[in-house]
This record gives sequence, C-alpha cells and structure tokens, in this order.
Amino acid sequence: MYELIKFIHLASGVVWLGGMALMIFAIRPVAIAQLEPAQRLPLLGSVLTRFFKMVGVCVLLLLGTGGIMLMGVDMKLAPKGWHTMIGLGTLMCLIFGHLYFGPFRKMKRALSQDDLSSAALHLAKIHPLVLLNFCLGWLAVGAVVVWR
Repeated sequence: MYELIKFIHLASGVVWLGGMALMIFAIRPVAIAQLEPAQRLPLLGSVLTRFFKMVGVCVLLLLGTGGIMLMGVDMKLAPKGWHTMIGLGTLMCLIFGHLYFGPFRKMKRALSQDDLSSAALHLAKIHPLVLLNFCLGWLAVGAVVVWR
C-alpha cells in the first residue's frame, strides 16, 4: 500500500512540474510570438483554467499522500531533505492558492467582460509566481534526492 501512495505522490508532482514546464517553455512563448492579445489572452485563460484544475487535484493528492506517508515517521529522525520538501511543498501550495484565488480569478473576470488590458495585467502577475513555483518544486525534488 505504501508503494501505491508514494506512486500517487510522485505522479502528482510530475504532473504539476511537467505542466509548469510546458506552460513556461512551450505554450506561453509560442502564444506570445504568434498571437495578438485578443487571441492570446482567451487562449491562455482557457489553458490555465484546465491546467489549474489539474493542479488543484495534484495539490490535494500531494498533501493527502504526503500526510499519510509521514504519519508513521518520527520527524526528529527524518532526513533534512524531507523537512525541506515539506516546507517548500507547503509554500508552493500557498503560492498556487494565492495565484488561483487572486490574479487568475481577476484575469478570468476581466476576460468575461472583454477587458483585455486588465486581463493582461493579471496574467502578467501569474507568470512570475509559476516560475517561482517551478523553481521551488525542483528544489524540493533535489532536497529529497540529495539531502538524505
């Protein structure tokens, strides 16, 4: 059972990190290079809507499976990398919550009102937060692998 829980935990992290990589390095740059704001903003809004639904599920799975795996562990004996992962993972979840309930919701509202300039401002606030979470995610992975 532990192996299944660990698999779900790892798969959720892979989906979240992989999705951020796709957004940062493929979808966003191509959309900026090839589409005018009137096309780009609704497209990115729709892509982020689907992606953030997946991330929401991943966050719940990561928190749930992580909590289950830690229930039987004496944290005084746990590797430092685990402590680092817990801290970084919690920070990532908080950042995601902020960007979802803050700039993302405001961007969606602006798009529904055809206010492209306001939508662009809110979208511009999302990008650095996704970059930050992407970096924090890889730091968490590195901490668990390296800091045993």
